[in-house]
Amino acid sequence: MNRRTLIRAGLVWAGLGVLVAVPLAIAATSPLIAWRQPVYIVAGFAGVVAMALLLLQPLLAGGALPGLPSPRGRRLHGWVGGALVAAVVVHVAGLWLTSPPDVIDALLFASPTPFSDWGVIAMWALFAAALLAGLRFRLRIRPRIWRLAHTGLVALAVAGSVVHALLIEGTMGTASKALLCAAVVLALIKTVADLRTWALLLRRRS
Repeated sequence: MNRRTLIRAGLVWAGLGVLVAVPLAIAATSPLIAWRQPVYIVAGFAGVVAMALLLLQPLLAGGALPGLPSPRGRRLHGWVGGALVAAVVVHVAGLWLTSPPDVIDALLFASPTPFSDWGVIAMWALFAAALLAGLRFRLRIRPRIWRLAHTGLVALAVAGSVVHALLIEGTMGTASKALLCAAVVLALIKTVADLRTWALLLRRRS
């Protein structure tokens, strides 16, 4: 590995570190968590962690991270996917413990706050994508169909998560949250472009 490659790798990892660490640091010092119950604080941090993992997932799947090329990145992609699902479960469970009626309204799409609907859509899309990944070989789905379905569900999860996060007046901070959300979207677009997923759809139609 030459010097230029090392510098590039260092810049990539440093950029990812900043994108993840800054929202977490801002959330940790936010006045919005003052006097909140510990379970509520944990639920909020789980949401921030979930967004950070959502940034890593497409980059791992596409082998875009220095030192983690495919298939090594894809193997780690599976483990990070499990951690992402766990973070979402902790996020929702914590909110349930603090306010069950609000969570019920959100799950029934009866909440007066629009961000709740987008959060629920993102959650179910993420769970479906993870379930599809876990049952991929057992269901004997054709690789082309599986990739299209998985990518579609992930795109829905990303879109829902980004809208959910941007609509919330939460602890991450407006600028850092916007940068993280933009990075998540760009990471997904880059991976879809690199893997030429749309070509599978065109081939299917033809």
